Amino acid sequence: MDLKILPLAITMMAGPQIIAALVLVTTRQPVRVSLAFLAGAAVATSAGVALARGLFGLFGNVVPLGDPADTGSVGNLIQFGLVALLVAVAIRAFLRRRTAEPPGWLTGLMEAGAAHALATGILVILAMPSDIVVMLTVGAHMAHGGEDFTAAVGFIAATVLIAALPLLVLVAAGRRAREAMPSVRDWLNSHSWVVTIATCVVFVFLLL
Repeated sequence: MDLKILPLAITMMAGPQIIAALVLVTTRQPVRVSLAFLAGAAVATSAGVALARGLFGLFGNVVPLGDPADTGSVGNLIQFGLVALLVAVAIRAFLRRRTAEPPGWLTGLMEAGAAHALATGILVILAMPSDIVVMLTVGAHMAHGGEDFTAAVGFIAATVLIAALPLLVLVAAGRRAREAMPSVRDWLNSHSWVVTIATCVVFVFLLL
């Protein structure tokens, strides 16, 4: 397990992703639909990371990625470029913080069944530009270090754990948690940009 990529698990769930998890714990069958959502998130993250690792592995066979200790190596330059994209996403989130509104599909989750929640768990990972950039960054980092898919298990587990936090709180606190979830959801919806920026800063620090 590579500890450098673990902070990116927070970025994976910052924004509509964690808000979706919060909405699902307020439905009629919170445990069932939340578990389906987590299964979708786990499958999507695993598939995305595996694909990214494979793509950069193939690229490395054509253009050597170089020594990870060499900051000027092709592998490090690729990672720096991907980190720049993450920073651009964070800046965009900051600039739009006052006008950003929750996606319309979040409203439909209030009546979601297990199948709907499963599909949502997949789509909030594979259809989000920020998550695609994160998974590409993880794949590039692994390929550059010559690591196989097992090195990403910790990252995938951390992503799913963060997605599971609303459900874990609900199970632990019961009715009080259900009553508090709407306020938490609203706060995260308006402050997710803070989490995104903080995570990017941590990752850049670790990478450099």
